[in-house]
Amino acid sequence: MQRLSTPRKKSNLSLKISSVALATSLILGGFATMASANAETEYQFGGYIKVDALISRTDSGKISTGSIGRDFYIPSLTPVGDGASNTYTDFHARESRFFFRATQTLENGEKISGYFEFDSLATPGGDKRITNSYSPRVRHAFIQYRNWLVGQFWSNFQDVTIIPESPDFIGAPDGIVFNRQPQLRYTMGNGWSFAVEAPETTITPNQGGTARITTGDTAMPDLTARYQTRIDNVHYSVAAVVRRLEFRENGVNDTVNGYGINLSTKIDLGANDIRVGFVHGEGIGRYVGVNSTNDAVVDDTLNLDTLGYTGITLAYRHVWSDQYRTNVIFTRGKFEDKREYTGINANDYTQRLAANLMYQVNEKLVVGAEISRATRELLSGSKGNLDRVQFSAMYSF
Repeated sequence: MQRLSTPRKKSNLSLKISSVALATSLILGGFATMASANAETEYQFGGYIKVDALISRTDSGKISTGSIGRDFYIPSLTPVGDGASNTYTDFHARESRFFFRATQTLENGEKISGYFEFDSLATPGGDKRITNSYSPRVRHAFIQYRNWLVGQFWSNFQDVTIIPESPDFIGAPDGIVFNRQPQLRYTMGNGWSFAVEAPETTITPNQGGTARITTGDTAMPDLTARYQTRIDNVHYSVAAVVRRLEFRENGVNDTVNGYGINLSTKIDLGANDIRVGFVHGEGIGRYVGVNSTNDAVVDDTLNLDTLGYTGITLAYRHVWSDQYRTNVIFTRGKFEDKREYTGINANDYTQRLAANLMYQVNEKLVVGAEISRATRELLSGSKGNLDRVQFSAMYSF
């Protein structure tokens, strides 16, 4: 299921208030706002409550208790090697989400809006022993004015349209761009958008396999551009990113360039649809596969060498009736072989094949069941599978 702040999942409750008649503040969910004397403000809030039950089996080791990989699928966490098989069951409601938006019409008729959204997925501060209490996290927090967006939102390098419907949080992480971060974005009326986005570099140490160093050294922001449009029943998007990767520690003092291109389309076939994505680049590891590969590796001369990635995603959605629909998903991320620097314990590829059945109980409640197999293989040939059955129930409000 597309948990990407879409109107379907956020059946919003809207309250329009004329400030001429309002002299007191409105307090809603911890937000306090005061209408201006000459403006009209619209407040919206909503979200969903989602409960997940997962039965997982690994054939080459265990995903440890408390790991993020127990709550949803993370490609790089599929165990590989000679470990024993394990089966375990997890329940959680951490994906449940709330958002708040304020949109104000100014004296000149223009609009300015602020949006804030949070959930408790992938955060510390809780466990399954007694209370299952987890800390909330910021998903989105941005301001929109005219053609500008400033704040935290989906990367302009990403196309959320092709993310398939799935009980799993992402559904197809191996082969797509998936990234939220602070940015300054300008969107033109002709389908083009450009953004300056927060930089970060992830590095594989020399002979470090799947180890990761997050440098924090990058000076130049990531630069992205995207063009998207729709012709009849076909949506398509072309996006690019240009980056500078830096590392100045442990004897390394180097900067290299990274780049990537992301092609995606969604083809509507009546009620059904096909979603296809292709992404390729050098030094784009933190944008793809939930960082299953790093941006660069330290070579034998203590310089940086970019790591390449190619990802594909194919998904087909078939609507059987007003209440039942099925999604079949295949996604794969293939990583460049630089074993001379990374060693043979670096990832070679990850992939996931899944099929689900979604039941629309009513316009507000949907339940789903999905079966999937995920595979991860290292350059050494060491391999592991993750088989999972997942059930979910989601009420949108």
